[in-house]
Amino acid sequence: MSYLDRSIPELIELGKQKHAEYANAHPFPHIYFDDFFKPEILHAILGEFPSLGGSKDDVFYSNPNEVKYASKGEYRFGPQTRAFMHFLNSQPFLEFLQELTGIDETLVPDPYFEGGGLHQIRRGGYLKVHVDFHKHKAMNLDRRINVLVYLNEDWKEEYGGHLDLWERDMSACAAKILPVFNRMAIFSTTDFSWHGHPDPLQCPEDRSRRSLALYYYTNGRPDSEVSDKNRQR
Repeated sequence: MSYLDRSIPELIELGKQKHAEYANAHPFPHIYFDDFFKPEILHAILGEFPSLGGSKDDVFYSNPNEVKYASKGEYRFGPQTRAFMHFLNSQPFLEFLQELTGIDETLVPDPYFEGGGLHQIRRGGYLKVHVDFHKHKAMNLDRRINVLVYLNEDWKEEYGGHLDLWERDMSACAAKILPVFNRMAIFSTTDFSWHGHPDPLQCPEDRSRRSLALYYYTNGRPDSEVSDKNRQR
């Protein structure tokens, strides 16, 4: 099954073409693409998307830093979702990410979807501004890239839920990405890539912010991406 309206060579070429835009983005390397995937694929995934929180294979995060739901591994994926997520972990997509980001080390996907998979935030939920965990628990690899695919049709600005990207010194939000349907956000994860959506979600009670999250790793990373505190550990 094809998930894109472009060939694999065209996908790789797109990564090359967009590298400078990605690398030079402020406040840290990032980019987003609209209508990247065939919409019928994401509609099929939406049709499978469960209401998270009702299964032992779901995680509910409720603390001062976040209020959100997530899946564990693949256990809550429907067949269309599983195939799509496997494509995003495949060699062609990894080659696209490698060209886009310019990362020298070989990218490794996460077959366990540690911390990733299906994400859902309901009205009042939030994710405070933060930097991500650095190491994969099972593989002991360094987390380098986040890919977020948004599934929210007819999402209005006033609902909120933007992905906020903050200055390195946390002085201000420098960029905002609205989580609309078939928008894919990609950004580098370092000790300085502060991001989140800190304001409680204002969508109607019968709506929620739904997304697919995938993280990519390398064996080692540049010292420039690590804070002095973590370098001394």
